[in-house]
Amino acid sequence: MRLARPAIGVIDLGSNSIKALVACRRDDGRLEAIEQRTIDARISAGISHAHPVLSDAGMRAGVEAVVELADMVKAHHPLDIAVVATSAVRDAANGATFAARVTAATGLPLRILSGDEEAQSIGRGLLCDPALADWQSFHVFDLGGGSLECLSFENRRLTRAGSLPLGCVRLSERLIADPAQPLTADEESAVRAFVRDALTAAGIAFPAPLAPAVFCGGTVTTSRSIVAEARNISLAETNPRVTTELLAAILKKLGRMPLDERREVPGLPERRADVMPTALATVLALADYAGFTAFQHSFYNLRWGIADGLLPT
Repeated sequence: MRLARPAIGVIDLGSNSIKALVACRRDDGRLEAIEQRTIDARISAGISHAHPVLSDAGMRAGVEAVVELADMVKAHHPLDIAVVATSAVRDAANGATFAARVTAATGLPLRILSGDEEAQSIGRGLLCDPALADWQSFHVFDLGGGSLECLSFENRRLTRAGSLPLGCVRLSERLIADPAQPLTADEESAVRAFVRDALTAAGIAFPAPLAPAVFCGGTVTTSRSIVAEARNISLAETNPRVTTELLAAILKKLGRMPLDERREVPGLPERRADVMPTALATVLALADYAGFTAFQHSFYNLRWGIADGLLPT
């Protein structure tokens, strides 16, 4: 199918999932999604090791997912297709080997983003969100399997962009003894302390008056999905303003469950069930550290920023 407007395809290889976006630019300059798709293909197992490597199984699953998504994107005949990878591939000793396998299977070069490039692209993507069009100064966070991106905007100009190794897969491997069991109080405390110490060591501060905060990424998306299923409404009908009270309630519920029960929770993807308690504890630790009581949720993140940079204005 050829499109009336020039389009760009972006495939984003995250630690937990691999996502594709085909987007075009409207007459008013805003980006519009033509098609989007996500495949849960965790490639980041072992990311917490001192010398992380991608497993053969993880690389195979990743390549298969990229091939499937590339076929979907190519069907739209975009001007270009950008394939980018983040923390899991960036930190792995065999990341270049995996990139070569992706290119061999798809004919598309894979670009491994630095932490700064990842954060900058997330920031650019957030500015594409029409719900944030009137926001001037705010903080942005994106939690993945390998890293937590922390950004700040003043007068819609990016003033801080940093990446910390606080992803939910990384911290689960490091701090959770058995993810098949309920989360213990000691484990939750360990996650919260680790996040707090990392933020302190990185010198990340949130001076008063505290600007509002935006969160993108799978943790808050999944939290809204759980709420949607419980209320029998669509995800779009849930409130994009997600309170820490709500996140704490979801953590309390999921944390008491063994993994087999978590996998049956409506709205919680089976492949995320093992790391979701750690992810929620990480978000709540960040909120406690900074003093946030709620986050505005946005679906606009890295792949939107890549698309915005490649589409003609």
